[in-house]
Amino acid sequence: MPERHALDMADSARLRKLVSLLRADDVDAAIDAGLMDDGVDNAAAALPAADAALLAATRARLRAAWDARDRYRARNARLARRAAERAASRTIPPPTASAAKPALPAAAAAILARAKARATGNRPG
Repeated sequence: MPERHALDMADSARLRKLVSLLRADDVDAAIDAGLMDDGVDNAAAALPAADAALLAATRARLRAAWDARDRYRARNARLARRAAERAASRTIPPPTASAAKPALPAAAAAILARAKARATGNRPG
């Protein structure tokens, strides 16, 4: 038979309450009552084997579920960050002063001026 640890009355009552909540399938109330507190596993060694196994198994399932939730949230944050980085790299930066249209060469400017003058009916003399 495994060694039983001495518990004070408050710990014993708390553990019995946790077990009764778990047997009633009220995991939320058990969590609120301290199911995931440190020391529950050590104190549970003083319980009957079935009760201690129930506490240990429930704590392990909750820890695994909470760890999975944390990994899921981290993955979603990582994917969102990568999507934002990709979107930022796809945007075209605004034109700078050096990227503005270059001025027309002198010959092209003269041709354009003559064409505008003909279009308005003003012929240079």
